[in-house]
Amino acid sequence: MIESIQENLTRQIRALELLSSLLEEEFADLRERRPHDVSVLELSIQELMRQIAVERRSLRALIEAAYPGMRRVREVAQTLDDAGAQTLAELLQTLDRTEQACAAQADMNRQLAMGLYDQSLNLLKNLHQAIDPGKTDMYSRRGRVAKSYNAQPSVFRGGV
Repeated sequence: MIESIQENLTRQIRALELLSSLLEEEFADLRERRPHDVSVLELSIQELMRQIAVERRSLRALIEAAYPGMRRVREVAQTLDDAGAQTLAELLQTLDRTEQACAAQADMNRQLAMGLYDQSLNLLKNLHQAIDPGKTDMYSRRGRVAKSYNAQPSVFRGGV
């Protein structure tokens, strides 16, 4: 049973290492502004994350079936001898380290993507301002001075 837990943790570590390399590749594509490549990678990343979640659920089910009342690997490690507990602790440490590296890379990708989004949004706003006719009291379409329709208070005159 311990071998099954170790194999599951090893698969999760390998999956997180693959996730880390995919996130680094996504970062490079973001920097080089290749949106099609980013979207393809994003689909792969989402599928890999789904598979990691399935692995974690299967590990939890495995632990609950083999060790009733326990849900975590650390709880199982406390019941083992020193060698088995040490092996599980090392695997958990490697898993945590790899997960932290993925989180840091994902945050860098998020910051870059948001920066590019803000830059594009500001560029679009500037383009809209550049083509938007500023003052309407300059010239009309026919080349004459156009009347201004400002919303100023005025007195109406007329017969009542």
